[in-house]
Amino acid sequence: MTLDVAELLEGIREGRRAAVSRAITLVESTKPAHRETARELLVALESVGNRATGAAVRVGISGVPGVGKSTFIEALGSRLTAAGHRVGVLAVDPSSVRTGGSVLGDKTRMARLSVDPNAYIRPSPSAGTLGGVARATVQAMAVLEAASYDVVLVETVGVGQSEVTVAGMVDTFLFLTLARTGDQLQGIKKGILEIADVIAVNKADPDDPERQQEARVAARDLAGALRLVRGKTEWAPPVVTCSALTDDGVDGVWDHVLAHRDHLGEDGLRRKRAEQQLDFTWALVRDELDQRLRQSAGVRAIRDRIRAEVLAGELPATVAADRILAAYDG
Repeated sequence: MTLDVAELLEGIREGRRAAVSRAITLVESTKPAHRETARELLVALESVGNRATGAAVRVGISGVPGVGKSTFIEALGSRLTAAGHRVGVLAVDPSSVRTGGSVLGDKTRMARLSVDPNAYIRPSPSAGTLGGVARATVQAMAVLEAASYDVVLVETVGVGQSEVTVAGMVDTFLFLTLARTGDQLQGIKKGILEIADVIAVNKADPDDPERQQEARVAARDLAGALRLVRGKTEWAPPVVTCSALTDDGVDGVWDHVLAHRDHLGEDGLRRKRAEQQLDFTWALVRDELDQRLRQSAGVRAIRDRIRAEVLAGELPATVAADRILAAYDG
């Protein structure tokens, strides 16, 4: 990938989709040369003041598989673009252990939104590490904001720790759940209720009174669980029902997202973004150290032997780790 940063920067400023795609591919790359170019691009985006901090609404959206995240995002995104917004969607997919590429391919499940000229959907492989999620997703959000996308939706894989990672890089974290799935207890176990800002019980279809009633009961139970888990806080996360399939209640969910943003206020949002940048700084440090460890000549020299000895039960993991670090330090 040979890229001219000035040309790429101009394309992003003009909102050209091809330039946005190339830029996100660049910031996702783990190749040393690409990472250097990506840093140059991101510094240029900041220095020219092309994006206003806090201008875009950043929303993380999570939920267990089958909850209808893609359907919800398509319904919400379509309504937002119809209202004049430019919407960017980053779908953090599980990575293939063989190719490192995305497994789910959310773009294929958002057919209507994917052809909307005011929307941009990017399936983004998680690269197998939470550090990879943080680095690639935060930098991709910066590219989308620079390209004048004023709403950025980040969909997580819904498998636990990645949700916490994404919650730490957005303004508002939306948790989607279902009735009759035991998600009330699962949410408590996984700590989701501690980080969610808005909760929506999906598939409360208006043409199915029984399902709609079950969704209302689930919402009431979740609201009770929230009071137990979080107690009295400045922001009490609302629990609402919706049907992404019929668009029923989707506007209401978005209203609560905006209400949470208003609750933060300009100062609160600025502080939250600043703290996220500090956390991101350390995520970048950890990610870079991981890359350097893997590329170390000393580590490569002993890696195969260490692997064989550990697999054969001849070397304890603690000793193996010490030897790898010693090889790196040397």
